[in-house]
Amino acid sequence: MNSAEVVEAMERICGQVHRTPLKQSSTLNAFTGGNIFMKMENMQRTGSFKVRGAMNKVMSLSEEEAARGIICASAGNHAQGVALAASQRQAASKIFMPKRTPSAKVEATKHYGANIVLKGETYQEAYSAAVGEMKEKGSTFVHAFDDPKVMAGQGTVALEMLQQLSDLDTILVPVGGGGLLAGMALAVKSFNPKVNIIGVQALGAPATYNFFTGKNKGSLNHVHTIADGILVKKPGELTFPIIRKYVDDMVTVTDEEIAYAMMFMLQREKTLVEGAGAASLAAAMCHKVKVHGKKVGCVISGGNADPSKIPVYRDLSKMVRQLHYIG
Repeated sequence: MNSAEVVEAMERICGQVHRTPLKQSSTLNAFTGGNIFMKMENMQRTGSFKVRGAMNKVMSLSEEEAARGIICASAGNHAQGVALAASQRQAASKIFMPKRTPSAKVEATKHYGANIVLKGETYQEAYSAAVGEMKEKGSTFVHAFDDPKVMAGQGTVALEMLQQLSDLDTILVPVGGGGLLAGMALAVKSFNPKVNIIGVQALGAPATYNFFTGKNKGSLNHVHTIADGILVKKPGELTFPIIRKYVDDMVTVTDEEIAYAMMFMLQREKTLVEGAGAASLAAAMCHKVKVHGKKVGCVISGGNADPSKIPVYRDLSKMVRQLHYIG
């Protein structure tokens, strides 16, 4: 993948996805001492950035590939993106999702016309089941992150941010398998290499962080985090070399810190974001990166949180509040 492919993706999907706002919060700036700019991908079609990569991939398929039917595995947001893109191509789609996927994401995916199969406890288990069926039936597989077309589509988030504000100092990007981080890092470093790119991963599922820091090069046996959108056991084979080449640093955030950022957005900004979507903001709010006096972009990657779990998020956030990170 190269920067030209990201530009091509921008041109291919521009009429299919929203150009989301780059939003500031005076309250957030006062809390952190920085100039924080939130890229509101929770306001994207399907409620997540994932539709960008899915749309770019599906719209790139040949007629024969689309006619074979489209299959994927997803914790929820990629599923909705693939289902929507498949419907645009008038192609059948079948989505394998972990059993723990929030019901809101399952129902939304069904709404876009996909056939849903709940399989396994994690993304990897759902992925294995999807690959098995793909081999058996010859369907066209659309990977959630480990695909050049998908990564290029996700990289369009970075192009928009640079168009909206060209002099950002740092961009914080949530990371699971690494498709968003890889696509954005390549795009940013190609067009404005002075911008620091920092990946943010949940402490309960730190596979990419471990690879990046050299702490552990193997697949994780157990993962757990409220940020289900970035709940993976290992980084992508195609994404990680790009991350290693272009990303400046990586940090982790706890579930309590993620919940705190979620509740901040709900209470102060009147906006519901999901755990993965709040990870980058948590890193800025909880002092995981230096933001004081800097222009910092935070990718709010999705808004498909399960409303029934808000009491859990609220209770977790109280633990961080007691540590006096911010007001």
